[in-house]
Amino acid sequence: MEIILLTDVDKLGLRGDVVSVADGYARNFLIPRRFAERATNAKVAEMRKRDEIRARQEARTSEQAQAIAETLSKTVLRFDLPAGPTGRLFGSVTATNVADELWRTRKVRVDRRKVQLHDPIKRIGRYEVAVQLFADVVVEVKTLVVPEGGELPPEEELAALEAEERAEEEAAAAAEADAVEEVFEAEEQIPVEETTEPSAVEAETEPELIEPDAPEAEAEAAAEPEPEEQT
Repeated sequence: MEIILLTDVDKLGLRGDVVSVADGYARNFLIPRRFAERATNAKVAEMRKRDEIRARQEARTSEQAQAIAETLSKTVLRFDLPAGPTGRLFGSVTATNVADELWRTRKVRVDRRKVQLHDPIKRIGRYEVAVQLFADVVVEVKTLVVPEGGELPPEEELAALEAEERAEEEAAAAAEADAVEEVFEAEEQIPVEETTEPSAVEAETEPELIEPDAPEAEAEAAAEPEPEEQT
């Protein structure tokens, strides 16, 4: 099924992208959660028209891009998001988030695909996000990802938090590997019942027919009545 993404979806695409996915994935997950909608011809045409309007608001010349770059070089974007004790976000900051924030704070229109953020930001911290404003104009935008209701700790503490999370992940992976190994060892210790099968010689040898003893055969013959003669 072809769908239009209504938000950035990790490893799938950015908001506004038209992508093809399995029908079940679209019906059971993406569409019910409002991550996407079915890509009808009318919807695709509407989206492209909207993108064209936005594109006209972007820098049209290298000189315009240089002026915008000077403004953005002094800009600091800030995202306050819920985070765990080790600094891991309960969500992420994507290229679309950066583009939207540039428009909201500076009224600078940038195509989300020109925000050079290959992977979403998933930890609190201080970042430099590259934004391409024109063919030969790229600017680094300072970006702060802050724990909601708090402030960013010093870089040393951020590094310690990241190391703590990495250690926890490695410990969890090691514990899972040990559990799997214990299961295999337990299976190997289960005794296997041996079944006795006849040898090839025994299987091929037909059982012998036992002839009755001669005296017993003669007695049985004498006991049978003789047929009467018909006159």
